[in-house]
This record gives sequence, C-alpha cells and structure tokens, in this order.
Amino acid sequence: MSLLEAWEGTLRSTVGGCFPGERAVFRGHDLHAELRGADWLDLYLFGITGRRHTPAQLKVLHAIWVNTSYPDARLWNNRVAALAGSARSTGNLAISAALATSEAAIYGRQIDIATADFLVRAQAALAAGQSLVDIVTAELQANRRISGYGRPVAKGAADERNAVVLELAASQGLADGAYVKLAFATEQTLLAGRWRMRMTYAALAAALALDIGLSPREYYLYMLPAFLAGMPPCFIEADARPEQATMPWRCSAIVYQGPPRRHWREQNASDHD
Repeated sequence: MSLLEAWEGTLRSTVGGCFPGERAVFRGHDLHAELRGADWLDLYLFGITGRRHTPAQLKVLHAIWVNTSYPDARLWNNRVAALAGSARSTGNLAISAALATSEAAIYGRQIDIATADFLVRAQAALAAGQSLVDIVTAELQANRRISGYGRPVAKGAADERNAVVLELAASQGLADGAYVKLAFATEQTLLAGRWRMRMTYAALAAALALDIGLSPREYYLYMLPAFLAGMPPCFIEADARPEQATMPWRCSAIVYQGPPRRHWREQNASDHD
C-alpha cells in the first residue's frame, strides 16, 4: 500500500472538527461550551501548542504584538496594504498580501524563527561548557550575523520597543528567565567585542516567548499576526485618498548610484563578446 493510499478516505484529525448544527471541537474541547469565554490569544496559542497559558503569560505575549503594531505605510509590508487600497483592492486581499510579505528574511518572520533557533542552540552550547564568546564568534563566522542583533535602520540606537515590553514582563514576573538573560548577555558580548551590535526587538521577544515555553516553531506561528494591527489603518487611509494617489513617485525622484544606463543593443553586443 502506498503512502497516499494509506491516508485515503476519512480525514483523521486530533486537533478538532466541525459538526454543523451540533457542535465544534477544538483540540478535544467543546468550543462553544468549554472554550467560549477564552481570550482569543489563549485560544490561538492553544491551537498552536496544545497548552493553555496563564494570564501573566498572555499579558506579555499580547504586549509583544501590541508594541510592534506600527501604522506606517512606509514599512515594507504596510506599504503593500496601502498600495492595495490605492489600487482599490479589497481589504482581505490587501491584508493577506501584506501578511505574506511579513515573511521577510531581514525584518520579518524568518528573523523570528532564526533568532529563537540561535538562542536555543546557544543555551545548549553553554550547558555543554562552551563560552558565550566562542559561541558568538562561531555564529558570526558561519553566518556573518546573529539574528536578533544589529538593527539595519538604527544600528547604534536601542530598540524603542524593548524597554516597554521588558517593563511589562517584569511586572508579571517574567523578565528574568534563562533566555532573557542569555539575550542580554549576547548583546554585551557583541558590544564588548569588535561587532558593536545592539539587541533588537526580535531577540527580546523570542527570549520572552522561549522562557514562557514556546518552541522556535511555536514562536514563529504565534508571531504570524504580530504586524496585523498596523495594516488596516494604512489600507483605510490609502483607500480614502484619490485612486493611485498613495506614493505616486516619479522615477526621477529615485536616487540611483549604480552603473549608468545602457541601451539594450550595447548590452546585447557586450554579452556576445
């Protein structure tokens, strides 16, 4: 029997099911009876992890989302939502596209999982007896960077979100876990060496989530809607302007410092030389 034949027929699931006119089951619990009063984030995380979280943990995880909700249409993913509004697309398409571009490798979800992965590996290496200096040096030699450190848009400044979220985490007794300590120790190692990289929000958020008990993959899935709240305002504002009036920049407004313009025939001739 082939793999597909073995899975043919009734869909088998352990995460839940819908029974129209009767009930809905969410990870073994009746959604409309046992879970109907759940906080949305509590339900979302229960779906991801299969675990419920305490009010203190949920407050910190809510804060991680809230404090990175920037309604600025110049940001790469919000720009997608705004331009979709300018083109008179639907809100659903605009936000879905903006969330898809949030997967970016420099600023978005790929950084989240890479940061969490680094912290988990670094913690294991420390437990095995390696020094943090050696761990940091090896990571930089292998990847030329450490995810969660060195903010491209403000290299020398502290991330404006970190102090706010850390203060709230401290008020909930969740600011001194092993991963948070490691995140700060890594920053000090980088600042003391020749690298001079400050910790970004990605490192602090990942450390807090890991201390709460999320795995790197669970953390990545939890962070999927993190930028969502800032997107609808950008879409709405662009939709309220005249059509195509959001960021209608001329090509002449672009500051370009690369190779000079060449005609196609010149390029084609050089390719055959």
